[in-house]
Amino acid sequence: MLLRVRVTLPDRPGTLGQVARTLGVSGADIVQVVVLERLGGRAVDDFTVVWPGAARVEGLLAGLAAIPGVRVDGVWRAIGAPTTTGQDAELLAQVAANPTDGVATLVDAVPGLLAADWAVAAVVPVDWASRAGGGTATVGHASWRAPEPPRLPEVTPLRARTLTVADGTHYAIAPFGRAGLVLVVARDHTEPLTAAGFHATEVDRLAQLVRASAVILGDRLDLVGPQSVTTVT
Repeated sequence: MLLRVRVTLPDRPGTLGQVARTLGVSGADIVQVVVLERLGGRAVDDFTVVWPGAARVEGLLAGLAAIPGVRVDGVWRAIGAPTTTGQDAELLAQVAANPTDGVATLVDAVPGLLAADWAVAAVVPVDWASRAGGGTATVGHASWRAPEPPRLPEVTPLRARTLTVADGTHYAIAPFGRAGLVLVVARDHTEPLTAAGFHATEVDRLAQLVRASAVILGDRLDLVGPQSVTTVT
């Protein structure tokens, strides 16, 4: 299976090599490395690895923790293939080619791009700002792995952000800027693996995809209809 391993490490020569060697010795086959952040002498890297299904991750975590200055921020199952350059543009091209199903196309594709479990296009009342609590969100479209009914956090105020609720589920939220529509992406908490929260660069990427899709779809966003939803905190 594919795993995503997020590691914070000292941004100095040799440390990345130590992490890569530890992953290899533990049985992981590295297929992709993405640098999410380099700041103040520290780096945050996402490793996508092929992991033996019968192997336990405890040995991997212990090996990484033994490297001076290294912290494991999360290990979780990645859905689909590793992301590659140009996938965002290809997704937007698909949205433009079939705008009738544009929102569904976006919702179904985003979990794979962000190593998430599921996504939902949620709808809040257009007058949410004047309502106590922002108004109840409903669901316009849910991806195929979404729970039934989808569990949504409080999505208002409508701005791009990330949050984590009490059960450990991580969410990234990005509004379309029209019709009270907002895209919600989730990483579930599933023992023994512990997913990392969405990094700021991932939220920015989601927001850019949503804004571009909103420009492409325009008035069609007004046609997204509500379904039922469960709100979580």
